[in-house]
Amino acid sequence: MNAEDQQLEDLRALVAEVLEVEPEELTDTGDFMEEYEADSLRAIEILARLDKQFKVEIPQAELPELRNLKAVHAALIRHSAGRN
Repeated sequence: MNAEDQQLEDLRALVAEVLEVEPEELTDTGDFMEEYEADSLRAIEILARLDKQFKVEIPQAELPELRNLKAVHAALIRHSAGRN
């Protein structure tokens, strides 16, 4: 497993915990709100945990686009770029 795959699996575990589902139930493209009944507070909690675990700050203005695991992972990579 390469570093990016490991990061995605770590992210899956983090998001699954916030959404109170098993990690294997969380698909890459499943809509957090429609399929997992997430609300805005859970979305903010996901951002807070990303900041804590991955040391990356994703602006709350991006929340509307962060609707599934794939989008959150892309934002994580994008905001991690250039960090050492």
